[in-house]
Amino acid sequence: MKTGIFSLIATCVLLTAIASANKPPASVQPPAEFTEDPPKPTTTTPKPTTTTPKPTTTTPKPTTTTPKPTTTKPKPTTTTAIPTTTKPIPTTTIPKPTTTTPKPTTTTPKPTTTTPKPTPEPSPTPSTNVTMGNYNYTEGGTLYVMAQMALQIRVNDSKAGGVFTLQPPKIKPSGVIGADSVNLTLQFDEGKIVFGFKRNTTTKAVYVKSLDLSLKYAFTKGVRGEYNAKNGSLELFKAAIGHSYVCRNESIFLGNQIYLDVTQDKVQAFNFTAKTQFGPIDPCKADQQDYTVPIAVGIVLLILIIIVILAYVCSRQRRSDGYQSL
Repeated sequence: MKTGIFSLIATCVLLTAIASANKPPASVQPPAEFTEDPPKPTTTTPKPTTTTPKPTTTTPKPTTTTPKPTTTKPKPTTTTAIPTTTKPIPTTTIPKPTTTTPKPTTTTPKPTTTTPKPTPEPSPTPSTNVTMGNYNYTEGGTLYVMAQMALQIRVNDSKAGGVFTLQPPKIKPSGVIGADSVNLTLQFDEGKIVFGFKRNTTTKAVYVKSLDLSLKYAFTKGVRGEYNAKNGSLELFKAAIGHSYVCRNESIFLGNQIYLDVTQDKVQAFNFTAKTQFGPIDPCKADQQDYTVPIAVGIVLLILIIIVILAYVCSRQRRSDGYQSL
């Protein structure tokens, strides 16, 4: 019963609120007809009339607040693109290990090139003809040494010995100049030879005072020997200052069973009158002409002739004494 009364009152209040919303409140005047009605419903009806406009003013508030979540919605839309930009980063790092993989491929052939080196054994080179070479040393446009010679190194060793022939195309000449001395170095793959020339102004002669030789060579297969020799008190290739020394064949002993055989040599150091020409020739003693034997033979022949003449004269004298004149 109470529920029906309350629903009836609420319906009346709603109808009055709708009527008041459509009409302005100033024009509302209570009619005289309602004075006859009971006093209780007349006094209670205006109270809900004053309270009805309050919910009317409060209704637009949620209307204004509704767009706020609308503005916040696009924010996550902008943030979703951030992981999209970060995705290609791991894609760029993937090819890095691909570039590093060929590196071990390039290092693998290195041991292949080094392995055949220890395989060949040292063996003597094939015998070649003795060839004369030209070896000059020039410093600052001045010619100091000019030499023509064929060289052989001979080793008389009981274990391993033989003859090593120097080839001119494989020899690199060089030198060092001093006040009255000059060194001529002949460098080759198996060793070197150093000729130390000395100019003596007192005796007015130029000669080789020192000779240094080193050789690393296998005279027999599989056995490479080292041979070194040096002599600093020599007088080789001696000639007057400005002259050239000439000799057909000579052998120089250096010690340690090592010999240097020089053939067809023509050497000069210092005091060149022309840039590419030798001075007057000073031959070696072996090439100097020896007239001792021809003189001795001539003397013997002369004595024999004298003896024959004397014998003939004596025989004629005896014949003349054996006959008497008539």
